[in-house]
Amino acid sequence: MRVFVLDKNLKPLEPCHPARARELLNKGRAKVFRRYPFTIVLQDRTVENSTVHPHRIKIDPGSKTTGIAVVQEETGRVTNALEVSHRGQQIKDSLESRRSLRRGRRNRKTRYRKPRFLNRTRRQGWLPPSLESRISNIETWVRRINKLCPITAISQELVRFDLQQIQNPEISGVEYQRGELFGFEVKEYLLAKWGRKCAYCGVENVPFEIDHILAKSKGGSNRVSNLCLSCHSCNQTKGNKPIEEFLKKKPEVLKRILVQAKTPLKDAAAVNATRWELYRRLQSTGLPVEVGSGGRTKFNRKTRGIEKTHWADAACVGASTPEKLLMNGIKPLNIKAKGHGRRQRCGTNKFGFPIRHAPAQKFFMGFQTGDLVKANVLTGKYAGIYVGRIAIRFKPSFKLTTGGKSFDVHPKYLKTIHRADGYEYAS
Repeated sequence: MRVFVLDKNLKPLEPCHPARARELLNKGRAKVFRRYPFTIVLQDRTVENSTVHPHRIKIDPGSKTTGIAVVQEETGRVTNALEVSHRGQQIKDSLESRRSLRRGRRNRKTRYRKPRFLNRTRRQGWLPPSLESRISNIETWVRRINKLCPITAISQELVRFDLQQIQNPEISGVEYQRGELFGFEVKEYLLAKWGRKCAYCGVENVPFEIDHILAKSKGGSNRVSNLCLSCHSCNQTKGNKPIEEFLKKKPEVLKRILVQAKTPLKDAAAVNATRWELYRRLQSTGLPVEVGSGGRTKFNRKTRGIEKTHWADAACVGASTPEKLLMNGIKPLNIKAKGHGRRQRCGTNKFGFPIRHAPAQKFFMGFQTGDLVKANVLTGKYAGIYVGRIAIRFKPSFKLTTGGKSFDVHPKYLKTIHRADGYEYAS
């Protein structure tokens, strides 16, 4: 991973090697500007007297994890990589819990009130909070990286097939909908759905084939819910037999396949519901936005022999992907969205009764909950140096969590390393 560099006016310069960053810090020519992602500020340099190359942010949006890569366009070097874990499901669970509590309270307190429906309006382009959080996370990190690195363009994975109509104006119907990369799109989804193993025998690391659970000759369709992964041997043995007959000696496997084949497409639906809104948000940055399909991403990754990860997929997004990507030594920064606390004025127990009130203020003695700090405890049971996150109390005794243990520490022993910004970091 390269280190982001800013000039003395906080304008982005060319990212440098970590060894070069250490040298600049040791000589006093630079200071640490930000811990995550690690950024330094040069004290004696400006953009005008520096050589800066164009970089591109490449994004592989996902329902649970989004991969982001920063690629130097001239050399094809991946300078930085991030994997952002979203909290959409956590938000959805919290909203459902709140809804159930409010519904119970209304039934107890206002059971005779006339019900009201359709009395709220939503702005155009409104998305559920669980989906909005995914877009906000990506937008936040694109804007942050844009301030730390000389970014000139953005690439986003977005399924679209308009280019084939330019190449072949006569194409129509199913051929137009599927496109030239249709096989890549479907198989990539099935690999994720079936865990990259044969649905029938569980074998891994072999060439897989797409099998119809209900054979087409028996009336089966090409819907994704009727497709599964199969090794060549199982596919040939099954033929067009009904799956109940083929797996009559394996009732557990039969039950698992029938259940898994009908699993909801929640994650795929989340990505589909947010892709165009994300595209519009990225356009609002003022940078040119390139889009590419998931099939092209996989094609680029396969032809370049790159192992599949979220950030590697991001580096392969779009037609702008260089023929050779330099990815040696890249270790992505893992970012997990944690939110900024809660806004409810009091919490409840499992029965819905209030158990505590929200704190009166967010900061105390210059600290807030979630700050990453370095603690130098001089005496007592926990004497030593620790790095961890704190939870503030409105008295000079904070809770420090580090290495799987928690203990109280006085603020005078603490030094802030990274301010709480709604994310948790791990290299």
